[in-house]
Amino acid sequence: MFSPTSKITTAQATIIIINYMLAAGVLTLPRTVTEQTQSPDGWISVLLGGVLAVIAGMIIAKLSQQYPKETFYEYSRHIVGKWLGHLISIVFITYFLALGAFEVRVMSEIVDFFLLEGTPSWAIIMTVLWIGLYSITQGLDPIARLFEMIFPITVIIFLTIALMSLGIFEINNLRPVLGDGIMPVLRGVKTTNLSFTCSEIMFILVAFMKKPKNAVKAVVIGTGVVTSFYMITMIMVIGALSVEGVVTRTWPGLDLMRSFEIPGLIFERFESFLLVIWIMQLFATFIITFYAASLGVSQVFKKKPLSCMFGLLPVIYILSCMPKNENDVFILGDTVSHIALYIFGALPILLLVISKWRKRGEK
Repeated sequence: MFSPTSKITTAQATIIIINYMLAAGVLTLPRTVTEQTQSPDGWISVLLGGVLAVIAGMIIAKLSQQYPKETFYEYSRHIVGKWLGHLISIVFITYFLALGAFEVRVMSEIVDFFLLEGTPSWAIIMTVLWIGLYSITQGLDPIARLFEMIFPITVIIFLTIALMSLGIFEINNLRPVLGDGIMPVLRGVKTTNLSFTCSEIMFILVAFMKKPKNAVKAVVIGTGVVTSFYMITMIMVIGALSVEGVVTRTWPGLDLMRSFEIPGLIFERFESFLLVIWIMQLFATFIITFYAASLGVSQVFKKKPLSCMFGLLPVIYILSCMPKNENDVFILGDTVSHIALYIFGALPILLLVISKWRKRGEK
């Protein structure tokens, strides 16, 4: 089930990247970015964040292309040695576990607040964990096929809702562009880290691709699509709610959907549709992180894959239950994003340089 003989196409790799990135960001990114920029220029921060994510993804893809038949957990030892490679791999595993736990907890918060009020968090979390376990037991290929079903549904519903929200859109809420200069925009870029955490999955995906040479293409297209999603979200949310309205809302993306209705239709309120697709997206991010962590434990410690999956379930459960309230959940998200920035910002460049240097020395 973890064998790279189960190959995925370039299109499937692209869709995995998209589904991996499209998670809580659409619901919270407008608030987190606007809190930093305090201006309507958050969409520029998102654009710059997307460009940086593409660059990071290209570097990771280039590194993984040096070892097209191995995942990072396997080829890291060739670059920095067995013990240091294992240590870095354990850091990666911990990161994937923390990110997965964050996505599960956000899903629990959303379901409890908007859909099943009063439902204990543990009940929602346990349900998600067991369904996630079932989803990854057969490897990456079934996950890719699941994502191929989720993605078009997401696109159709998202674009439909975005078009419907044009009725309350006010272009003046986005003016003036760069009225406070470039510095607020640059401050906002840092807050996009969590939403653009995607490039690290290429440490895993390249080994499973039928054509590893297309890894960079998958990163560029996947990140470009997600950047477009986030930019549309930023523009529509700020345009409808204004800067002042966005910073006072926990879930501005959902509040936008609740701000308009179209009389005469069977469905007059549309936030339920957005909730459905974004619960699917949160679940998609969770299962790919769960898979990546299980893969890492299996390859680093030479354990059976299924045993690793079952063994990590209580770990994710404990991590997801650690935040005491909603604020703690967002603190966990900020922590994960900072870890991603430091680990996947400089480390891939260093590893790529060392890898090329070693290969030249072998010639």
